[in-house]
Formats: sequence, structure tokens, C-alpha cells
Amino acid sequence: MLPGTKMRAVEATDFSIDALGLVERPVPEVRRGEILIKISAASLNYRDLAILAQKYMPKLKLPYVPASDCCGEVVEIGDDVSRFREGDRVIPVYTQGWHDGRPTPQQRTGRTLGAPLSGVLQEYVAVPEEEAVTAPGNLSDVEASTLPIAALTAWSTLQEGGIKSGDVVLVQGTGGVALFALQFAKLAGAQVIVLSSSDEKLANAKKLGADVGINYRSTPDWDAAVKDSTAGRGADIIVETAGSTLSKSLAAVTFGGFIGVIGFVAGHEAQISVRSLIGPMIRVQGIAVGPRSRFEAMNRAIVSHKLKPVVDSTFELTHVADAFRRLEHGQHFGKIVINI
Repeated sequence: MLPGTKMRAVEATDFSIDALGLVERPVPEVRRGEILIKISAASLNYRDLAILAQKYMPKLKLPYVPASDCCGEVVEIGDDVSRFREGDRVIPVYTQGWHDGRPTPQQRTGRTLGAPLSGVLQEYVAVPEEEAVTAPGNLSDVEASTLPIAALTAWSTLQEGGIKSGDVVLVQGTGGVALFALQFAKLAGAQVIVLSSSDEKLANAKKLGADVGINYRSTPDWDAAVKDSTAGRGADIIVETAGSTLSKSLAAVTFGGFIGVIGFVAGHEAQISVRSLIGPMIRVQGIAVGPRSRFEAMNRAIVSHKLKPVVDSTFELTHVADAFRRLEHGQHFGKIVINI
């Protein structure tokens, strides 16, 4: 890129949706070992909303560029780059530096896109070549932009839970992680129970392959309903997105089952009985997305099975505040994407 070239970017000057605005920033310079990506689409996660509402990373320095998930085209490569060429479609990795195994505390707290690292609601981003993966060839850029957090978190939860054919998987809600978990679980031959407050969303989930839908508003004792639908056995794997419902998940999981805690959309606190963990030998694990190696394995599965992400809606960059409000109001079924 020519020195001094400008690009459009979304900046948050305060912790509020109303504080989002378009600005001009310099296009990042490409250093040795880096690739410059022209971003075509970015997707939103609950994390982005939580940061903007100052519920997560409350001391983040302002202004900042939100969002972590995107897909685009390599338009320039730095010296010594060998993994990619100009013209390749790529997706940056959310946790930079986490390639395999477990991340370091520094990677988890300091090397994540969208805060504290600069986000992707901008026209270009430069990342080290080791911190990106090839986009699945069967997906559009809009579809591929949904993968870094939502899809990989769902994939990791099922992998950590040891999913196998015949398992029962319970997913909470119909946001990005939940619907990816539904789709991946069906690929593995599992039965899937979906929780939602909307009968319409439950009907749509069944079109995606869900076997049972439970409306948690009309059925507040949904943990008992899960047991009833499994002849008293319970779910083998639970994708806990709400956080505050952990006690009900413990009552709904089978003996020796697995609960992957991936979110806190309903609150950070949960009161549980220690006996509900010890007696039935439940394994509860926090899931923080996943490494690049797992991202690449997931993408191979997406291509092999021709899986298509569920995209709720798309917004132009000039209407990014409307996209955040749709996420805030919980109107979405699947992922919300920004065209850039």
C-alpha cells in the first residue's frame, strides 16, 4: 500500500453504542512476517457488546476499534512470508499466538483481537502470517467471518466433551455459538436439545436438525424437561452460554457428563451445590475459543460436510450501531455480520 493511505474504521469513543462512529485511520504498514488483509466482512459476538457496555475489560483504553472476527483477502505480504500469497482468502485468529495446546495467561489477556488488540471493524488489518488461517472454500466471506469465536468455541466445547455418535447435546439459545454447536453435534451423530424463549426460534432450530425444543419461559423447570425428554438420563454435553443457569445445567446433565461454560449472557454469578458436582461426577470446564490447529481442523470438517453458518442479518459499516442494537435486543437467530 502507498504510504499515508487512509482507510475507514469504526471507533468507540466511549462505552456506549451511541459512541460508535466512522473515522479515517492510516492503513497499517506491513512488517516482516506480516500479511495485510483487506477485510470484506466482520461478525459480532456477545463479547463485543459486553466490552462496549463496559461489562468486560472495563479499563480498556479509549478510543478503540471493536470486533474480533472477520474474513478478507491478502493484498500485501511482508518479507519472509511463506504461508500465504496475495489473493488468498484468510481469517485472522482471535487469540494471537495460540497455535496448539493451551494458551498462556498473557495470550488470553493481552493478545486477543477486538480488545485489547485493535479490532476488525476497519477496511484493512495487518497480522503475522502465523496468526491467520485459510478461509473454507465452500463459504462466502460473510459466512467465513462468523467462524473465529462462535464456531471455534462450539467446536472446542464438543471436542473437550468427547462427543460421539448417540450422545445428547443441550445447547442454550439460538445465537452463534449455540447454532454452530447444534450443527457440529448433528455432524457427529448426536441428538440435540435446544433451549430458547421463542417458539419461532425453536421451530427454526428444528429445521436445522434439533431433535427437541424447550421454551424456557413457558417451561421454567427446563432441567426437568431435559431429563424427561431423555428418559431420565440427562444430556451428555451441555453448552452453557448463559452462565447464571449453571445450577440447572448441573441438574440436567447425565452421570459423568460434561458442561462447557462458554458465556455469561444471563449473568456472571451462579449458585451451585458442590454435591451436584461430586455425586454424579460431573466435569465442568471453561471454554475460551481454541487454538489455530483446532481452527484448521474445524475448517476441514466444514468443507468436508459442506456446512453453512447461519447468518441472521448483514449491515453496512455505516449502520454498525444498528447491528449492535440488534445483538443487544436478542432479536437475532444466528450471526450478525457487517459488510466492510
